[in-house]
Amino acid sequence: MEDAPVHSIMTATIPKGSTVLVTGVTGFIASHVADQLLQAGYNVRGTTRSKDKAEWMFQLFGSKYGENRFDVYEVPDMIADTAFDESVKGVAGIAHLASILSFSNNPDEVIPPTVKGTLNILKSASKEPSVKSVVYTSSSTAVLLPEANKEMTVSKDTWNEKAIEMAYQPDPNGYVVYGASKTMAEKAFWEAIEQTKPPFQTSAVLPNTNFGPILDGSEGTSTGSFPIKIWKGDTSMMSFIGPQYFVDVRDTARLHVAALIDPECDGQRIFAFAEPFNWADVIDIFKKIDPEGDFPAPPENEGRDLSKIPNEDAVALLQKHFGQGWVGLEESLRENVKGIDGLKVQ
Repeated sequence: MEDAPVHSIMTATIPKGSTVLVTGVTGFIASHVADQLLQAGYNVRGTTRSKDKAEWMFQLFGSKYGENRFDVYEVPDMIADTAFDESVKGVAGIAHLASILSFSNNPDEVIPPTVKGTLNILKSASKEPSVKSVVYTSSSTAVLLPEANKEMTVSKDTWNEKAIEMAYQPDPNGYVVYGASKTMAEKAFWEAIEQTKPPFQTSAVLPNTNFGPILDGSEGTSTGSFPIKIWKGDTSMMSFIGPQYFVDVRDTARLHVAALIDPECDGQRIFAFAEPFNWADVIDIFKKIDPEGDFPAPPENEGRDLSKIPNEDAVALLQKHFGQGWVGLEESLRENVKGIDGLKVQ
């Protein structure tokens, strides 16, 4: 699918041609946020711990959108008090995606820096009068850790208190610790906004498992790597990622663009949950892509994610600004595995 242009007749919070800061820009989702912003007519300034990591982005975005529309600032330590002060200067919008993705099971290594980095971006934004909109990238794990075949209803006031409790018990799961970090960081984000009442628009995007194309052409290290690993016979992720919702990474990125520019998104939590999936669905689609392929068997009796998610506003934003709804699982997986060992995927 070709990326759709931004469609809207509203007055955008930030005008086209202005610059948006994308923290952690080399990441799977963040690189797509940068790509969608550039396509929508904005300039992008990224942050990364090392500028060398972003070299491929200069080449890719320079060839797609022209020179001088993308730049990178080094932020080696996002928990330093003034970590983002320089990088926010002159920007109209901020998408804060940088986070701790080590999946360490030590909560003290993950939770405090995730919370501190989130508060630091708000502090830096508050010092810069040019900032008009800030989007925080939260996570589905900030509201729930899904349990197969268990009905759960999520609202915009739901928080994953269970993950916080479990993270500080002996020998916690790294995925639970990550969920606790995103829960506590998003809570801190909204509490700081309530206390300081900044002059800029604020919102949060909560994506579930992201699949789709990996822009740097690698096998990736995030959830975008899962389909590639499964295609090659590695099922390690199936032991800790159960049935849940998926979202195409391009839709997650588009929702960041919408959240930045749409005044109606102020104060909103936007749920990037497209449709439920399990690993049997993934294997079935792979067999459709390559009927001769030798794929691993999915776990037995996986069940389904029966959670009810308030994702209506998210799909409405996609329709409003991009003229389309969610990218489906099959299309997302086809894009995800394109180019593996010369694989030809239509």
